[in-house]
Amino acid sequence: MRIFVIGATGATGRQIVDRGLTQGHDITALVRNPDKFEMQHNSLQVVQGDILDRVSLDAMQQQDAVISSLGTRKISFEPVTLLSEGTKNLVQAMERHGVKRLICITGVGAGDSKGHGGFLYDKLILPLILQRIYDDKDRQEAEIRQSNLDWTIVRPGGLTDDPAKGHYRVMTDLTGVTVGKISRSDVADFVLGQLTDDRYLYQAPLISY
Repeated sequence: MRIFVIGATGATGRQIVDRGLTQGHDITALVRNPDKFEMQHNSLQVVQGDILDRVSLDAMQQQDAVISSLGTRKISFEPVTLLSEGTKNLVQAMERHGVKRLICITGVGAGDSKGHGGFLYDKLILPLILQRIYDDKDRQEAEIRQSNLDWTIVRPGGLTDDPAKGHYRVMTDLTGVTVGKISRSDVADFVLGQLTDDRYLYQAPLISY
């Protein structure tokens, strides 16, 4: 399958690209600075661009699906708009080029997953440190839900760099749920699995151990 990846230089994005290539997919990675993306493979094309630049997104032509692990590395106490504005551009480009399948990673605390991250996360980390980012993740998810795409939103628990376990919980009914951690490698496994599995189409599953 031909996959267009946003956020390929991030820790989770790199796992997605690496695992996707191992699975035999052809991947086009949109990156702002190709010099910082050292991965090479015969089935990998690296394209310089920015999700905030609409012209850059024309590189998705002829792709079968888009995976977005777009994130912001900076903790911000000012309003954040990168995620929602970038995703709005992405959705428009997908609709313009007839690419229907979108799998987008957000996080626990977005939408109706708020309040399911445990006491420390829900009461301190999210409201005091991550609130601006998650306000924009809410707007990002809204852009996706309002689209005509075949979308799945993936909300992982606390991300680690541990090796993959190969098993994890996938939850859409969050009644009584408090999430734990999950490795980026297992997130990549789940995300890539959605390319051929419609079980969570138009849903926002939360995944953790």
